[in-house]
Amino acid sequence: MKQHPVILAHQKLTVPFDYPVAFTRGLFDPGNLLLSHTLDRLKEKRRHRVFVCLDAGMVRAQPDLPARITAYFEAHRGTIELAGRIEKVRGGEASKTDFNTVTQAIGWMAERKLCRHSVVMVIGGGSLLDVIGFAASLVHRGLRVVRVPTTVVAQNDVGVGVKTGIDYLGGKNFLGTFAPPFAVLNDFDFLDALSQRDWVAGIAEAFKVAMIKDRRFFRFLCTHAARLHQRDRAAMEKLVITCARLHLDHIRSGGDPFETGSARPLDFGHWSAHQLEVMSGYVLRHGEAVAIGLALDAFYAAAKGLIPATELHALLTGLRASSLPLWHKVLGRKEPDGSLVVLRGLEKFREHLGGELTITLPAPVGKRIEVHSLDHQTLTEGVAFLKLYANS
Repeated sequence: MKQHPVILAHQKLTVPFDYPVAFTRGLFDPGNLLLSHTLDRLKEKRRHRVFVCLDAGMVRAQPDLPARITAYFEAHRGTIELAGRIEKVRGGEASKTDFNTVTQAIGWMAERKLCRHSVVMVIGGGSLLDVIGFAASLVHRGLRVVRVPTTVVAQNDVGVGVKTGIDYLGGKNFLGTFAPPFAVLNDFDFLDALSQRDWVAGIAEAFKVAMIKDRRFFRFLCTHAARLHQRDRAAMEKLVITCARLHLDHIRSGGDPFETGSARPLDFGHWSAHQLEVMSGYVLRHGEAVAIGLALDAFYAAAKGLIPATELHALLTGLRASSLPLWHKVLGRKEPDGSLVVLRGLEKFREHLGGELTITLPAPVGKRIEVHSLDHQTLTEGVAFLKLYANS
């Protein structure tokens, strides 16, 4: 007798996630209760063990930072305690391309006998948040992670999302997990210690989200670009908070927080940016590569009539006034057949998306459209245009 499959049940689960995203100054000032209250926000009536991973670059910029963190925990020892010594970890893109950083972090968590109620607090830029967050998501199938982003791009973009990832086998974020944090605590004081290059790099992500979601914010960025470059604190704080809020709104209400579909609106400009980072050997910062990617896709959008030429010009002027690059020599690199190497990024992006290429473009600025192919000839014209524009 022929056997037929029997469905025993159709299982459907809903798992709520919630996490606070806060902005402050002086996070580790003993009188600032934000950190201690956040760690105790579930009111579990016990001392919370916290393992701290700290970006080594921050220690070089602020040598007293480990001592200040230790003093904070001592001042609030009734509710929180350090789980062993603070570990200093190499940050930057180098940490994302070295799997040894992940295994080392997992080893530290094992040494401290962290449990699922323990907390991993990672203080650093977006790359370190990704790497340590990835490691923590694997231990006991997920430890609580408190992110303390220290760069513009980490505070306004990477740090507030629900993803972790590392670069592996030549693929940008080839390995990663969806692991919402326990909390995100942004301290604007950390931005003051950034190099000029890192201060500027995060501005690109603000232009990215503004172009597809908020026309008014786009105008703010264009008119304040020079002040942002000059390290105007008030302008940068508004940029970070507005950009972070737009990202949070999309993750919460966009209908696809774990990216099971094929569209990635928040990756506007990123298909080429990721490829450019790899092609440059990560000489290009992520934000710098994104700026070039935005310029290329905006040229394409203008060429196809999705945005007027005036909006393309406004973007290019704003990026330039912010001191973000519009060109890098690897953008013009060609294959043996004469085609652009950067176009490989489209296939990698398609694979990452899950089979169908979906590219987000502004239509017009403040709104977006999804397309499933890009005309290579127009992109090639865009590369030529950017080379001339950047050198004009």
